[in-house]
Amino acid sequence: MVEVNNAFLLSLRGAFKIARMVLALMAAITFGVGGSHEAYLTLAIIEIIITLLFFLLYLLHLQRVLSFLFWPLADAFNSLIAALFLFIAGLCGVIKKPVIEDLVGGVFFLILCALCIADAAFLLKNMTFNRSPPGRDIIHR
Repeated sequence: MVEVNNAFLLSLRGAFKIARMVLALMAAITFGVGGSHEAYLTLAIIEIIITLLFFLLYLLHLQRVLSFLFWPLADAFNSLIAALFLFIAGLCGVIKKPVIEDLVGGVFFLILCALCIADAAFLLKNMTFNRSPPGRDIIHR
């Protein structure tokens, strides 16, 4: 049976995931209403879906069941790659700006890019690769 991780909802990691989904949804709505190029809308929808999948993975403790992959590292790589795509698309939306929806959506993408970088930095900072925590180094002779 799958248990729900209520602590994740109140954690910083959970807040990052929720904020990423909300901003991506706002960008998708903005680009959809403005009749922008399909690539912007597609990128926003993909960001919502992938972030939702990682959110559910951590919320339902599925990383314990699906242990064939080191999920925090995969999440960090996803965040960094998403930040790159969002940065490029955000700059294109802001620079292009003949339509106000493109400008607003581009700003949402740039804010989302910053959130992705912060999420990845937080994940990588707290990641341990089978190391002992600082201050617990034991010399074996």
